Amino acid sequence: MSELKKLYDNKIKKELMKELKLKNINEVPKIEKIVISMGLGKAIADKAMLDEAIKDLSIISGQKPQVTTARKSISNFKLRKGAKVGLKVTLRKERMYEFMERFFNVAIPRIRDFRGISDNSFDGRGNFNLGISDHVIFPEIEYDKIKYSFGMNITFVIKSKNDQHSYALLKKLGMPFKK
Repeated sequence: MSELKKLYDNKIKKELMKELKLKNINEVPKIEKIVISMGLGKAIADKAMLDEAIKDLSIISGQKPQVTTARKSISNFKLRKGAKVGLKVTLRKERMYEFMERFFNVAIPRIRDFRGISDNSFDGRGNFNLGISDHVIFPEIEYDKIKYSFGMNITFVIKSKNDQHSYALLKKLGMPFKK
């Protein structure tokens, strides 16, 4: 069991219950899943880019990503229906907590000129979205061996009443928000 999961179960749940004045333990906010997605519009012309992205996202997440395809053709973007245009991975349970631990403690501090994550990326239902412009911040990726640089979107799907409860949960778990 990851350290973050143990911390959540033993300490954070009780603290959030007191802090948010919740009466039932089942009302405490909980992270259900983390979805990591990459848009690869340039991979239409370069198939090697798609293979490289699959390899890198597999290393980062610990499981093989699902390849997403275009739903319809758009001639202005030279896009055909069924073309491979992106990747996504859904992390749950142990892999989710392990990824969060690595992301909060190792990857985020490696961002150049980092001053904190903006707290205005909540969607109104308690979920939090975060965009990363370069995947090289993850220590698993060897900087010397990369050919392409990929951005990614990370979505924390949180079961909670509102954005304030989700913010309190992420803050307790170690998300470095701006002050």
